[in-house]
Amino acid sequence: MKEQLMARTFVELADSLVADFDLMDFLRLLTDRCVDLLDASAAGVLLADRDGVLRVMAASDERVRLLELFQLQNHEGPCLDCFHTGITVSVPDLRDEAARWPLFTAQAQRIGFTSVQALPMRLRDEVVGALNLFHTTPAPISPAATPFAQALADVATISLLQQRTTERSTLLNEQLQTALNSRVLIEQAKGKLAERRNTDMERAFTTLRAYARAHNRRLADVARAFIDETEHLPGLSLSLSPGNS
Repeated sequence: MKEQLMARTFVELADSLVADFDLMDFLRLLTDRCVDLLDASAAGVLLADRDGVLRVMAASDERVRLLELFQLQNHEGPCLDCFHTGITVSVPDLRDEAARWPLFTAQAQRIGFTSVQALPMRLRDEVVGALNLFHTTPAPISPAATPFAQALADVATISLLQQRTTERSTLLNEQLQTALNSRVLIEQAKGKLAERRNTDMERAFTTLRAYARAHNRRLADVARAFIDETEHLPGLSLSLSPGNS
């Protein structure tokens, strides 16, 4: 069963190698598949913007998104080290790294994560981000799983860079900036929908994503329309009326 999911995952990622694919949905697919296939408890993706500053672009759940933000704000953590060195960082037990990343390890353990593996998203010598896997039980990182995890990171990187030409840096920066802007819109829509439905952020994201897929629309476009209330979104908008809240 897991072998079939592996094969389907690579097909889905390869299907994204087309013009105008939905990058935000693609990155969330990547994190979800990492959880399904690699026995990770959660996963996140950090990408560098046009100024080389890392940003949280996708997370399999809200805990990881907040933890990724925490390490960026405090300038320490395995994911940052992975990005800056271009080398995989594997930590079977975070308790052993308390002196190395005191703030990060304390926060990670506080919310239930005890081990982490960060893999570089790179093409040759260019590192554009990091794919990060989190676990809730301390255990050795599986040597067999690491090459597959890196393969997923490599496919995602190729997808990000697939439209590069001789002006590849400009194109990449524009793509990442667009993705960052989309992320902001999606976070705002998540918050608005969560408040209206009296639900959590993760369920709100799942609802927005399902609507975008069902109507063959980009996730960021749905988020913008929902925030601005510039159009009627059948099913989504109706669910926000007082009688359906």
